[in-house]
Amino acid sequence: MGIAEGSLYKAFRDKRGVFLAAFERYVMLRSERLAQELANTRTGRDKVRAILAVYAEYSHGKTGRRGCLVVGSAVDLASSDPEMAKRVAAVLASQERRLVEFIREGQEDGSVSSRLDAAVSARLLLCVAQGMRVLGKTGRSRGEMASLVDSALKLLD
Repeated sequence: MGIAEGSLYKAFRDKRGVFLAAFERYVMLRSERLAQELANTRTGRDKVRAILAVYAEYSHGKTGRRGCLVVGSAVDLASSDPEMAKRVAAVLASQERRLVEFIREGQEDGSVSSRLDAAVSARLLLCVAQGMRVLGKTGRSRGEMASLVDSALKLLD
């Protein structure tokens, strides 16, 4: 980064501060990317597809092997760090709320079955999306991950 250790600790106090800042930036950048993808969608189903497609894209190749900072934090830190547990829970809750919103929108516009429980379906799709990130660590291909999107969307029929 080209800065002295003293400057780093003046800005962040300690390594944990650096990590927390990196976590927040990671979440922000991923949210911005998702917002770009959602900008071109029309129906609730299209919005769910866009979310799943972004997760599939992050879940293969070099990016997939690096993994997800949210998932990694959930697995490695949430059980021992109450503040990180709250941060991770907040990110996942936000993602789940967004999926609920899009499923309900799809139910209103007719692109999603009206028989579905939006909250349960959103939670299931969140599990699929986060599971993609876990599988991505194992070296899955783009095709393998992309094929999950259409299968997961069948849950909305």
